[in-house]
Amino acid sequence: MKFDPKNPPKGTVRDWIDHRADTTPDEVSHFFPDKGTTLTWGELRDAAKDVALRLTALGIDKGESVAICKPNGRNAIICLFGIFYGGFRATPLDLSVEASQLGHSISHCKCRYIFLGKSQVGLFGAALSHVDAHPCTIPVDSRIMFPGAGKLKNVKLHEITAEDHALLMYTSGTTGIPKGVVHTQASLLAGGWATCVAHNLTPEDRAFCVLPYYNINGLCVTLIAPLVSGGQVAMAIKFNTKTFWQHCEDYEITWFSAVPTMLSHLAHDERVPNDAAKARIRFGRSACAPLAPEMQINLEEQFGIKIIETMGLTEAAAAILASPMSRDKRKIGSSGKGCSTEVAIFNHKQEPVKTGMIGELVVRGPNILKEYLDNPEATKAVLLENGWFRTGDMGYQDEDGYVFVTGRLKELIIKGDENIAPREIDDVLYSHRSVIEAAAFANACEDHGQRIEAAVVVGKSSEVTDAELIELCKNRLGPFKSPDRIHFVKELPKGASGQIQRLKLKELFSE
Repeated sequence: MKFDPKNPPKGTVRDWIDHRADTTPDEVSHFFPDKGTTLTWGELRDAAKDVALRLTALGIDKGESVAICKPNGRNAIICLFGIFYGGFRATPLDLSVEASQLGHSISHCKCRYIFLGKSQVGLFGAALSHVDAHPCTIPVDSRIMFPGAGKLKNVKLHEITAEDHALLMYTSGTTGIPKGVVHTQASLLAGGWATCVAHNLTPEDRAFCVLPYYNINGLCVTLIAPLVSGGQVAMAIKFNTKTFWQHCEDYEITWFSAVPTMLSHLAHDERVPNDAAKARIRFGRSACAPLAPEMQINLEEQFGIKIIETMGLTEAAAAILASPMSRDKRKIGSSGKGCSTEVAIFNHKQEPVKTGMIGELVVRGPNILKEYLDNPEATKAVLLENGWFRTGDMGYQDEDGYVFVTGRLKELIIKGDENIAPREIDDVLYSHRSVIEAAAFANACEDHGQRIEAAVVVGKSSEVTDAELIELCKNRLGPFKSPDRIHFVKELPKGASGQIQRLKLKELFSE
């Protein structure tokens, strides 16, 4: 097991955990700032193996789903890697969704056992009220409480290969019923490997994980990547503007991954990293949603830290595009080039378009999903015969191969005969100093079919008006592409990663 920037990792997650534990058993692999606890590679392997053996003793088959319903933390990591280690299909449940969607995931994955956190008991009960599912629970609090005290002496772990199922993660479900994305041991490791290659990660790096592990970014980028690179990770229970920079300082963080809404909240907070942290942090990684160009520039000036824009999807184990690490090679507004993957822009006939033309972004590589669980029609719709995966994102590629994402195909605003990307409006709204969160969306209109509206979150002391924001958009975009109405809200609907769920805004503000 050796990291090779030119070739995806061989073997399984179990192989890589064993390798780290065999070579650096006493080195800390995970820090947990909120509790002040740690895990070494040796401790992680021993705990993961124990979990794997106990799950095997329960009669769980190789590749069978074992769910986790618990937030970030030491025992959650042990459960997660224990499931990987045993050759089962880890199914981390999204704690941010409605109970009905959570119930669907529990029922659809057909898990017989679920690791259940003490604080999630109520949510779990509400989820089961929507479905006919009866999984056995394994309570997780200060310790993991397996049923019975069976003997493990004669228990043998399943033999697993790189092509066996490793992960089942459900999409956010903003456009319908969530789909279950299946990754193999190989594609899961390839996702972490692509992050290592894109950001030149080494064993000297220490990541700060503020995204939940039940989001593909939190899992592949800040958990699997350090496993492959031999680096370390500090994992917070959740993102918190009040403690973010303090944890970066205390735990000597060298890089972090966040989403634009998180970065915007940091920008509107008075706290900033100290000089030692600025010198140590090599970069901050922005993912899960496009980063407004002016925000990126302002963030770098405010924090004194390089911000790298990237793009990923659950179906690609988080890795599709990444901007170059060098400032003089990047292009503001672009998510970069293929992240150890092939990328192209196709038209509606699934044919490549000319440079500069807008079409659908497609990607091909070792990190692409195996299938949508029990959904062959959906799988066939996105996986083309020649290996390309249709992302559903619109954009264009310039003459240097940089990709500029203009928006999701399903989120386009069709006003009259013109397609308008919501991101155009978002970027202008984010340029106003009072705007913390922003999202443009379509609403029904008799004159043009759809009209443009936007929802924003502003600072507590802000006195900005809707007229002022609409005028800002008109000056930048012209009247036709500007919102007819601005909604001021306390919070925008978001998924597990903190990504704004734009399509829910139409439901909230439809007349």
